[in-house]
Amino acid sequence: KPCPLCDEAKEVLEPYKRRFILQEVDITLPENSEWYDKYKYDIPVFHLNGKFLMKHQVDIQKFEDQLMKLELQNG
Repeated sequence: KPCPLCDEAKEVLEPYKRRFILQEVDITLPENSEWYDKYKYDIPVFHLNGKFLMKHQVDIQKFEDQLMKLELQNG
């Protein structure tokens, strides 16, 4: 913290907040060193349902497509 890039991404995702659970991970914490080593130059990073989706900024079309696909799979 602070993370202006993360804040911007959360604003973009705000209209979708009822359709998914946002879990934030602070990669600077010692218990998240694996994430830090992997993504320290690429924040923010987005995973959807445990799979890498995108990094740096929200690609809203990609997000919508993958969220819709996931919702259809889950009925």
